Amino acid sequence: KMAEKQEEPSNTQNGEPENAEEGEGKKKKKLKREDLPPFEIVTGERLPAIFFKFQFRNVEYSSGRNKTFLCYVVETQGKESVTSRGYLEDEHAAAHAEMAFFNTILPKCESSLRYNVTWYVSSSPCVTCADRITETLKKNKNLRLTIMVGRLFMWEEPEMQAALKKMMSAGCKLRIMKPQDFEYVWQNFVEQEEGEEAKSFVPWEDIQENFQYYEEKLAEIL
Repeated sequence: KMAEKQEEPSNTQNGEPENAEEGEGKKKKKLKREDLPPFEIVTGERLPAIFFKFQFRNVEYSSGRNKTFLCYVVETQGKESVTSRGYLEDEHAAAHAEMAFFNTILPKCESSLRYNVTWYVSSSPCVTCADRITETLKKNKNLRLTIMVGRLFMWEEPEMQAALKKMMSAGCKLRIMKPQDFEYVWQNFVEQEEGEEAKSFVPWEDIQENFQYYEEKLAEIL
């Protein structure tokens, strides 16, 4: 069984000030660490709003945004269709969320089933993860993967461009998240404050321009 949702990690790495409950959170966090998989993947039903607002911003300079948050929807089609959803974030450099998805959420694809997988990720995969995705798709013809990304990661690097092209030619759909996609993630994967009406998504100022900027870059690469 996967580890239960953990206390919020320290907010400093998310560009936010420390909060007063930090001390208590740290104590609980230590206890929880033992239950986590060896590469410390944090999974949970919904991610804290503060993380979403910081990590998913489709800004060009992603300073401090060195974690990957991956929200997934897995639709398994057999005699009956089953849909599961959740999110992963990577902790430090131990394992990237993309790798963790294939290690823990979908370690094997049954040949009798079809899998439609959609990821909503804060930024596009690194070269190693893109290569792993390419291999996995080549091996499992019954797996369809669509990756919706907020930002393109190191897209100027020729090596990165080549890895993304290979990934696409293996059948992966790569899309830049539109404002509506951010809203979808907000509604489906982000914690809403208890007792409040679900807050509606408030787009940031440059969300549309940034989407168009990355969409142009992606078109150039491919």
